Amino acid sequence: MAASAELFRRNGYTGTGLKQIVTEASAPFGSLYHFFPGGKEQLGEEVIRSSGMLYAQLWDVFFAPAPDVISGIESFFAGAIVTMRETDFVESCPIATVALEVATTSEPLRKATSDVFNGWIDTGVRGFTDKFGVPEEIARKLILAAIMALEGAFILSRSMRDVEPLAVAGESVVAMARSLLA
Repeated sequence: MAASAELFRRNGYTGTGLKQIVTEASAPFGSLYHFFPGGKEQLGEEVIRSSGMLYAQLWDVFFAPAPDVISGIESFFAGAIVTMRETDFVESCPIATVALEVATTSEPLRKATSDVFNGWIDTGVRGFTDKFGVPEEIARKLILAAIMALEGAFILSRSMRDVEPLAVAGESVVAMARSLLA
């Protein structure tokens, strides 16, 4: 599944073919249908869910060590900027990439991306309330704003090959956090 996740991140779901997947995984073609009888859609759903769980761990990387909400948000967006630069604007969020493609064409994949996003929201709300004592209503607004700003900034940054959208998105979420927490 790791090979599929990488291909989906780089090429999107529709831009990734079954032959690419088995070639990248160094697996026989028949093994795909043995492990995923539902074919590419079943594989895609499982990749989305497992990748989504991995990305939820970014909370522990950026927010758990932060002394406060503002520092956590700044660290989160700074990390995204580093990733975009280091990967030459190739790596961003594979969940959003797939979500944009399949929202109206595949209900199982749409549901999987929705479940992942909701999992991230729940993780963020719990983290903001438990670690920083932020009221749940404000925590939900902050994590929604952070995810929305990040995903939109990824699209612009990749298109423009510039990290300015990520920097501005981070500044906007920090400003919102300061306002809500005042």
